[in-house]
Order: sequence, then C-alpha cells, then structure tokens
Amino acid sequence: MSTVSLAQFHQVFFEESLEGLDAMEAALLALDQGGDAELVHLIFRAAHSIKGGAATFGFPDMAAFTHEAESLLDELRDGRRATDGAIVELLLRTVDCLRGMFDRAQTGQPLANAQSDELRQQLAATVGRSVVAPAGKTIDKSTAQSGWVIQFQPHPGMLAGGNDPLRLLRELAELGQLTVEAQLDRLPALDALDPSECHLGWRIELIGAATREAIVAVFEWVEGECDLSIEPLAQVATAQPSNIVEAVAAPAVQNVAAKAVAGSNDAGSVRVGIDKIDGLIDLVGELVITQAMLDQFREEFDPSRIALLQHGLAQLARHTRTLQESVMGIRMLPIGSVFNRFPRLVRDLTQKLGKLVKLEMIGEHTELDKTVLEKIGDPLVHLVRNAIDHGLEMPEKRRAAGKNETGTLRLEAFHRGGSIVVEIVDDGAGLNRDAIVAKALQKGLIQSADGLSDETVNELIFQPGFSTAATTTDLSGRGVGMDVVRRNVTDLGGSVAIKSRPGAGTTFTITLPLTLAIIDGLSAAVGEECYIVPLVSIVESVQLRADAVRSVVGGGELFRFRDEYLPIVRLHEQFGCPGAKQQIEDGLVIVVEADTGRVGLFIDGLIGQQQAVVKSLEANYRRVEGISGATILADGSVALIIDVAGLVRMQSRRKAA
Repeated sequence: MSTVSLAQFHQVFFEESLEGLDAMEAALLALDQGGDAELVHLIFRAAHSIKGGAATFGFPDMAAFTHEAESLLDELRDGRRATDGAIVELLLRTVDCLRGMFDRAQTGQPLANAQSDELRQQLAATVGRSVVAPAGKTIDKSTAQSGWVIQFQPHPGMLAGGNDPLRLLRELAELGQLTVEAQLDRLPALDALDPSECHLGWRIELIGAATREAIVAVFEWVEGECDLSIEPLAQVATAQPSNIVEAVAAPAVQNVAAKAVAGSNDAGSVRVGIDKIDGLIDLVGELVITQAMLDQFREEFDPSRIALLQHGLAQLARHTRTLQESVMGIRMLPIGSVFNRFPRLVRDLTQKLGKLVKLEMIGEHTELDKTVLEKIGDPLVHLVRNAIDHGLEMPEKRRAAGKNETGTLRLEAFHRGGSIVVEIVDDGAGLNRDAIVAKALQKGLIQSADGLSDETVNELIFQPGFSTAATTTDLSGRGVGMDVVRRNVTDLGGSVAIKSRPGAGTTFTITLPLTLAIIDGLSAAVGEECYIVPLVSIVESVQLRADAVRSVVGGGELFRFRDEYLPIVRLHEQFGCPGAKQQIEDGLVIVVEADTGRVGLFIDGLIGQQQAVVKSLEANYRRVEGISGATILADGSVALIIDVAGLVRMQSRRKAA
C-alpha cells in the first residue's frame, strides 16, 4: 500500500504554528491589559490549530501538551473561569514551552522534557484533571499486560474536526505490534455515502508491554469524539482475520517526530503577496520580448539597424533594473515581526525589576530586507533590556524627580534617504558622565576627560568590556554587550549613535541599509585602486585650494565646510595605495556623513556612479577596518566598498587620543 510522507509538510506546519504562537502571545499580553473576551477566542483557535496540526503530522507529545492548554482556554471561553494574572502567566509559559518543542522538533530531538511534563501537569491540575506520564517514558510494570484489545469507533463528525484515525493507529504502532481489523457494519451504500463523515470502526490487537494509561494518552485528544474500550488480551489470536486492512509492526513505523524532521532542509522562506508574483511574471514576459528583439542581431548585423539595437539595449537595461527592484522587494518584510517580541520582554522585565514602563511602538510596517531583519533582533533586545534595567528609574525615584512614575520606552522605525532608521528612546535618567569617565580612566581608555565632549564620552560605552554597573545581574552588567551591539550592526553595514541628556533620557539610533545585496555608489580612484563610496553617505564633493587646509597638532588636517571644520581622511594613507595624488589641490574631497559625524575623504577623482553587488570581504579574506565589503567591476577587477561609519569612528578615536 503506497503512503504519503508527511515530512514534506513539516516546515510549513512549523512556520504557521510559530506565527500562531506569536498571535497567542500578543493576545495574552493584550488580555493582561484588560482586553475583551474575543481575545480568548483568538487564543483558543490558535491553540486548537496547533494541536490538530501536531496530531496530524506525528507529534503526539505536542498534541497532548496543547490539549491541556486548550482545556483551560475552553473554560475561559465559556466563562466557567475568570481570567486573571496567574492564568495569563501560566498560558505565557505554555507559549514559551511550545516554542521550545518546535525548536526541538526542527532538530530531531524528543519534544517532551521534564519542563514540559511539569507544565502539562500544572495545566491539567488547573482544570481539575490529572495526566499520566507520556507513552515511551516510565512504564509501570505492575499494570503492564502482554496485550490489549481496543475497540475504536469514531463518531461520524470526527473527520470534520481535522482528526485523522490513521494517525492514531500509527501512534499505537509505536507501543507494540498491531493487528488492525476494520469494522464495516456502519458503511452505507455508495449512493448514500458522505465522504466528510467517518463510517468505519476498528478492532485493534496490541501486543507489547504498553500500559493502559499509555494507550489512553494516544486517544486523549479525541476524547468525546469516539467510543473507545480497552480490555486486556486474554489470548492472542494467531490467524489474521479475513478483512484485515493493515498489519504493522513497531520497527516498520517511522518516528516522524524525529527522523523526518532531522532529514528536512530548513532553508527558510518568505511569504510573498500574489501581486508581487504577478508583477514578476509580467516583467519576465517583457524580458522575453526584448530578448527576442535582440536575438535578431545574432544571425546578421545590419549597420542600418543600429538605432533598433540601441533601443533594445536600453529597454533591456530598464527591464533588468525593474526586475532587480522587484526581486529585492520580495525579500522586504515589515520590522513589526521583530518589534512584536518586545511587549512580552518588557512585561517580564518590569515585573522582575518592579518598574512601571509604557512601551510605544511606531512604524511597525516599515519594511527591511529579510537578512537584515533576522540579524537585528539581538542588538535591539540588548538595547531594550539595558534601557529598562539601567535607563528607566524605579517609580519612587521618578516621583522624587518630578516625573510620571511610569517610564516610557519608544521603539520607532522609519526611512531616511536610502536607509532604515530604528530609534530606541527612553525618558529615564540618561547616561552618567562621571561614572563613564571614572570607568574609562580605570581601564586606561582615556588619560583625561578634560576637553572631551559629552558625545565623545558617551561613545566610550561601546568599548569592549565596558560597564558601569556596580553589581552583575542576569539582565546586564557583565561587561559584555554594547560593543557586541555595535559590531553586529556594523556587520550589517549599519551604524549606531547615542544621544543622552542627564535626567531626560537616552536615544540610541541604529541606521541600517535597506538591503545587503546591492548598493548605489560612486566609484572613486585612489592611486591604482578603485573604491566604492555608498551614495546615501555622500553630502557633497568639493575641490580645495592648498590654503583651505589647516594642519592640527598630531598630524591631522581640517578644512572649513560651511559652518564647521571637518577632518580630512586621505584614503591612500589609510589603505596604502601607491601612485596616489599627494597635493590637496590635485585631487577631490568627498564630504560623507554617518550618525557620529562628518569627514572629508581625499581621493584622486571620481570615475562615475554605479550599482555594486556587495560581496563579503570577511568571508573571502578577512575583516578590514574602514571597509564594509567588496564588489566586482565590469572589467572583472575588484573594488572595495568604503565603510563610512567605520572611518568616522576611526577619526573620532584619533581625535580623542
């Protein structure tokens, strides 16, 4: 008998279920803030879908666990139990436990563990029930039998609930050797058969040391949807009945929860709107037409048709650019998928620390490349934790300072030029300049704070191992964090800036590229080398006279740009480029800016504007400070891409030294 492997559907099940868990968590947090009863229905539906999917795709431990949560939600939904903080906390722990189960499922590990078993017992006890240890765990030898006879008669409507009797038979096969006999007495005539109803029943002989409790656990989640009897097998029949549908042995049944998942290929996925797919299909059609036009010139070239060739090439270039933008658009996802984790995080931290915090999230629909989105989560989590732990004060301290006892933490995302900006803003105490200076002096990062601006002092917190915490906690203060935040953001081609006012709060600003794959830039000649300067960082290019440059102590150079003096970074000195122009009047200065300031890049001259396909320099060579990546030019040579934020930071460190 041919079978269909359910493993091919696992990844979709995982993704949809994890989205359901996110929805459950968001609804539980809203319920904790006094949300209406409709939220309970939403949570119940999500749990029911996960239970049904887990049962269908061969994850009985997950189905049994979710069944207990569903029972509790059913009481909340029917009004038999009131919703309070303890219930919300229990259900939030349930969501966390299910996430852990999904993590283990995707790596082929056993789903249930001591934590999930304990929480399952607690859920059952809350509704006045008790559960036994899941099948495959501790077996009570005193109640084990040599075999059992199971009469399983599903109710007609059982299939409509998404429940599959064959899945139950597969689970039973994991407990021992099965002989399954179909009971056809309820099967109607063909013209009266309703395919949406279950008409069959089964008599099952199970040979093995399984306990009654283990068998009951298999059918636990279809309780009330079938007639079931389980009796000890007095004498095992040796002959197979004439109308056997299927006989299987435990070793022949795949362990879907482990083997199939372990062999699956989790390459990730992106959900794409049908309108974007339609646009791509139309565009590919246009490209086919253009290709057919240009293909005429492959057979023979008629100089009189040069205008048609030029038109075709221009059309090809236009379609290629549009195709590129469309494909990049497919990878764009709303940053709300990252922001959604913070209401839970803020709730847990404020309860632990005894603080009052109002979380505001703005710009959740701002879209960002999927690769950037996946990697920005951890830096944001660290900044949010630091803001609550160190930035926002305790209620009594805020009242004494004339503030509202409830602190405000704002997450905001928006577009600025060709970048995405994410701000983490709190109205707490701000950074303590004296404490930062004292720690920096102690670590030898600075020799003196005299003449250092607040901005320069604030930048010191990004130094490795820097922490002003008097004691370490499990939240922060171990001297690891802010340097990692900056490094992670820099690895994405972004930058982190900080502004703080004593007593008024702190703002962290993260600037990120829209995508990591392709950037617009100006190609600049420096000696025998070519560098790409990202277009979004360029303010202006200027040509200076020799007398416009002023030397400063320590060998630096400054020039006046509008109302400020900017330092000059000679790229040929920075990266060791031979044959470069030395005199300032012979070359060109490109004014570039990052969140931490502006500098002028001295180059030989500009070559032109182009798009650069970004390749990782670190993956193919090694990390180079001031360089964010590399690209391959039209002639096959390699050009390095300037990390403007890195150069600005390097210049700031020289100034501080």
